[in-house]
Amino acid sequence: MFDAILEAADGPVIPVHAVLESEALAALEVISPSAKAAATTSDFKGKSGQVLTLPNPDGTLNSVVFGLGSGGDAMVFRSLAAKAPAATYRIARSPDGLAAEQIALAFALGSYNFDRYKSHGGERAKLLVEGLDVSEIRQVSHACALARDMINTPANDMGPLQIETIAREIAEQHGAQISVVTGDDLLEKNYPAVHAVGRAADPARAPRMIEITWGDVKNPRVCLVGKGVVFDTGGLDIKPSAGMRQMKKDMGGAAHALALGRMLMARGTAVRLSILTPVVENAISGDAMRPGDVLASRKGLSIEVGNTDAEGRLILADALARAAELDPALTIDLATLTGAARVALGPQLPPYYTDDEGLAADIERAAKTEADPVWRMPLWKGYVDALDSDVAEIKNDPDAWAQAGSVTAALFLQRFAPKGPWAHFDIFAWNPRNRPGHPAGAEAQAIRGLYRMIQDRFA
Repeated sequence: MFDAILEAADGPVIPVHAVLESEALAALEVISPSAKAAATTSDFKGKSGQVLTLPNPDGTLNSVVFGLGSGGDAMVFRSLAAKAPAATYRIARSPDGLAAEQIALAFALGSYNFDRYKSHGGERAKLLVEGLDVSEIRQVSHACALARDMINTPANDMGPLQIETIAREIAEQHGAQISVVTGDDLLEKNYPAVHAVGRAADPARAPRMIEITWGDVKNPRVCLVGKGVVFDTGGLDIKPSAGMRQMKKDMGGAAHALALGRMLMARGTAVRLSILTPVVENAISGDAMRPGDVLASRKGLSIEVGNTDAEGRLILADALARAAELDPALTIDLATLTGAARVALGPQLPPYYTDDEGLAADIERAAKTEADPVWRMPLWKGYVDALDSDVAEIKNDPDAWAQAGSVTAALFLQRFAPKGPWAHFDIFAWNPRNRPGHPAGAEAQAIRGLYRMIQDRFA
């Protein structure tokens, strides 16, 4: 895994002068007499993400001036990692209030590049940080990169077995216990909804329920639940080609849960951690679940399948019911669940749902601290009736009158979630367009803020 953060340099180091837009002109005059002229020529004004390269007389790179815009958000340094020429840099100047740790983390996140299927990924910029403990920066950035790698990898190379293998590696690395229930054993172990969704896949890609357990039994239990649909055809309610194109990313919830769990274990967080990832392929075959089928669930509630393309909530229902059996002090579920969430908030701002005001306040505070944006949405009880079924106790596709698809999905999950603090995150896990420091493709969302929130809550 590429490491953009260095503690010692083995060659030349280029200074970076980070400036606010309001101070750019004065800062350029201090940096060098030629800097102001170069800024005029290139129209550098210190706007967010602007990069001005200043050469030596022989044409080699002397220094870089980096624009922070008006706010001075440390996450802007993601774009520096993407825009700066391949070299080793150090931050020579930055405004007060920007923590060196946040700058380094932003740079590390911005340096991500998925090049598994390319013969040569090219050289990348690196950042020298001296006198700074970079162990946690590396743990967080590497965990986010793992999630992004998993999501970016196509389904032919990221099936249920591959996710299980990654889960086993994480468990082994941190001394955790892991159990996996696969195929028809899911029926014996009472995961009927997971089995129903995944049973149509090829036997080599059989559905499975993965459970990792870590930490002192005396510590409060935290459950992380992640949706792991390695590819979603939509089932018999098949998606159109445009809707199916990026469905390799439908296991993004599982990738996020594993990455967040890895961060917590690496930190030695004082919790009893359970990571629950139901992993399936929503395939089409003669054994596929059908619209109108009524499924059993681990909780004992019968579920009418109104739409086979609303499969994620079915496997999460069994996983959340399992979490409830563990009597957790906190439950977080993460899922690439609905297109309605994108209609409401777009790709960059994932919604979350909780009825716990204290938990919501903790999530908001941590998300702001880590510049990892989320937005609370309501568990609006007026839409609960949209989930009523004529033949079962609940159905997976709400009545059309309710319209709010992300809200009704969260209300469905709430029927299976543990009592006590619980939050559901309807993430997108994807950048639909290329931006400096945010390459098109997989994105890690919400888990840096959740990592901070859990640290603070169980300190």
